Amino acid sequence: MRNDLEHVEEPCPYWELEQTKQVSDALSVPVSGGEQDCELPTCRLICERRVVDIAQPDVLYLGGIERALRVARMARQQNIPVTPHSANLGLVTLFTMHLLPALANAGKYLEFSIEGPDDYPWQYGLFRNDPYRIENGHATISGDPGWGIEIEPDWLARSQYQVSEAS
Repeated sequence: MRNDLEHVEEPCPYWELEQTKQVSDALSVPVSGGEQDCELPTCRLICERRVVDIAQPDVLYLGGIERALRVARMARQQNIPVTPHSANLGLVTLFTMHLLPALANAGKYLEFSIEGPDDYPWQYGLFRNDPYRIENGHATISGDPGWGIEIEPDWLARSQYQVSEAS
């Protein structure tokens, strides 16, 4: 590929499906997207119309692993690989690491945040153990029970709590 690009992520505003489709059709480099979409009908349109070459459902934006699996199945029906969106080193990446092995159409990569403490200070010190072991370019999933993590009590103690109520 030109300039060693693997893909172009979300080249247009995410809600502009037709614009994204035009870019996707025009480029020889694969276009990825769908990371901000949280409604299954929109995800279905993205897959059925082949708006993108790589689908990027976000486990948390979509509302859980089961809904992300639905999107992955929609993409699979159109032979579209899936590289789930995971923008930070909080729980979204951990959930994505557990989701990827279950996908028959998993893409080649785990989206892995390289942002530092100035970008997302809240994500540091969250876990008592580091669940993000990358060795030789490969992520490994803990064999510990559950998600394989333990939340750091001091992180929770420093956190702000807020309750929202529907009006």
